[in-house]
Amino acid sequence: MVDLHGQYLKIKEEVDAAINRVVDSTRFIRGEEVTAFENELSDYTRSAYTISCANGTDALILALLALDLQPGDEVITVPFTFVSTVEAIAFLHLTPIFVDVSPDAFNMDVTQIESAITHKTKAILPVHLFGQCADMEAIMSIARQHGLYVVEDACQSIGAEVRFSDGSLHQAGTMGDVGCTSFFPSKNLSCFGDGGALFTQNAILAEKIRMLANHGSSTRYVHETIGLNSRLDAVQAAILRVKLKCLKRYTQARQNAARYYSEQLSDQNQLILPVTAAFSSHVYHQYTVKLKDVDRTGLQSQLLENDIPSMVYYPCPIHLQKGYQFLHNKMGDFPVSESLSKMVLSLPMHTELTLEQMDYIVKTLKKLLKH
Repeated sequence: MVDLHGQYLKIKEEVDAAINRVVDSTRFIRGEEVTAFENELSDYTRSAYTISCANGTDALILALLALDLQPGDEVITVPFTFVSTVEAIAFLHLTPIFVDVSPDAFNMDVTQIESAITHKTKAILPVHLFGQCADMEAIMSIARQHGLYVVEDACQSIGAEVRFSDGSLHQAGTMGDVGCTSFFPSKNLSCFGDGGALFTQNAILAEKIRMLANHGSSTRYVHETIGLNSRLDAVQAAILRVKLKCLKRYTQARQNAARYYSEQLSDQNQLILPVTAAFSSHVYHQYTVKLKDVDRTGLQSQLLENDIPSMVYYPCPIHLQKGYQFLHNKMGDFPVSESLSKMVLSLPMHTELTLEQMDYIVKTLKKLLKH
């Protein structure tokens, strides 16, 4: 599904030099590399403050911690997402309240938000799934009307942009009170291990998040609150600095691959191709189709027999997972998410896809769909 080795070979000299630079310095935790990466990422995203951390899940936890939410407070989010989104809420003894997603763009259905708001609601946590943003202008408007925080899960969408009705452009993760991203190896901007970051325009929140990620301390051995040990190490920061310079090129490669897939598969009635929302660009963390009247498991097996990987993101929505039965949701509560979990299939999508590879994938897929 990804070709990290091929990507590495193209930037090997720079990456190896960056790693050696950190090893020679022996500054493995925090230090100049981490600070430089945070500043460079702020420049890229046009965020006032960027705070790196150990992974995307920690980013979500730190964001919610920084907002001083209390056990039992409700956070509105979606069930069609990777578990970290909901896990972070539940981990802090907050209550996840689900709204369904739209059947085309897979993101939060904003028409359902207001009916989910109660006196306990404190925040909305939209997910920018597969590489394009939720309708953040509508979400921010609802949040302002009801005095709610907004935390963006932008772990799959770095580089995507939203255009508001006033013409202004905003990067994924920079519109809410706090935005969160991940640098897991398969992400659009990735390191060689785990890593994450938070974005905010609020200086007070930024200082608080930085303190929380450092054992609740802003001065060594002085701990103002209970925090976490959640740091991006200097080796990963150095690697990310190299890759950040390539991110626009990586995004273009993904968009070109998606365009090729869509053009070549447009005549396949058994496939519903990805839709790009009018207000958001798409950076294609995944290229996800919906299958119509197709045995998905059988198709995946046949693709694999032809050396073509595929993945299902996600085979079971969170509200039906065993670990989240305490929320007392049931089958039928979120029909779009439940339907998508049975229909979606993601094709290989990465920066190193060649025309020859994509042509082979497309031709093989068409052949198998005919049978």
